[in-house]
Amino acid sequence: MESCLEAIAQQLTQSDQILIISHKNPDGDTLGSAGGLFYALKQLGKQAAIICSDPIPKRFLYLFEEAQQFVLDFKPQLIVSVDVADVTLLGPKTQEFANQIDICIDHHKSNGVIAKQSYIEVEAAATCEIIYLLLKQMSVQIDRKIANCLYTGICTDTGCFKFSNTTPRTHRIAAALFESGCEYEQINRRLFDIKSMEYMMVKRDALEHLEFYYDKRVALIVISQALLQKIQVDVAELDGISAIPRQIEGVDIGIILKERPEGGYKVSIRTGATVDASELCKQLGGGGHARAAGCAIDADLETTKNKLLKVIQPIFQE
Repeated sequence: MESCLEAIAQQLTQSDQILIISHKNPDGDTLGSAGGLFYALKQLGKQAAIICSDPIPKRFLYLFEEAQQFVLDFKPQLIVSVDVADVTLLGPKTQEFANQIDICIDHHKSNGVIAKQSYIEVEAAATCEIIYLLLKQMSVQIDRKIANCLYTGICTDTGCFKFSNTTPRTHRIAAALFESGCEYEQINRRLFDIKSMEYMMVKRDALEHLEFYYDKRVALIVISQALLQKIQVDVAELDGISAIPRQIEGVDIGIILKERPEGGYKVSIRTGATVDASELCKQLGGGGHARAAGCAIDADLETTKNKLLKVIQPIFQE
């Protein structure tokens, strides 16, 4: 694996025009990976740009101090996807590059991207961990901007180092980022402590309408389009809602059903140590990590619930 990363580092250092692709509905890891790699390439004198199908959520704008990151004014010599588990996650704005990816860097077990060269490390807590190792191979000086990007991806994908994917290496990399000037206190407060009034209103509704199944070992929350339109919350801010069902004592599986504007539901599943969330979502055309995974179901609410409960049922029959 290390030699593979070395080969990717060599490719990047030998190329001059590099396009970095993030997944749609961008989170901290895909944006942190893209931003960290972008700043590193600029440090090496390369032309680089980031492309993402969806707007950058307000809470991550601190990563991008200049608008130039998102200006593609050159013909890419090399196309790199970061934290993209499948080309279906690219979105319409980046779909044209789906069959042109030269390098895929990711940490999802369910990765299905076809690229000329891939580096998939499932053991990595975040793709930003891999990007850190890659930049070290490239002899990049990790400055404050790069450190802020990489720390953002690591802290969001580990739930601020609470999730089981956190490893000793995760902490060692975080410590190195601290030494490089990472503004971890401000980042942690921005991402985990500050919530908008709209978010709190959605959370209140979620708690009032919790549903329980299988002797209260499964907790489910539905977030409807009617609620989102009424409250006018930034959808990207709702990531934290996914953790609520699993915070309830005795719950092994927490499910969030978020109604999509075009119909159907985006499903987020969070599980305890005894259940593999990725395997559950895989049966419904999705994927992810062992403790956090997702999928989409094109059906009405009752059909969506029934499909989920049918997949989950065998767990509680053992």
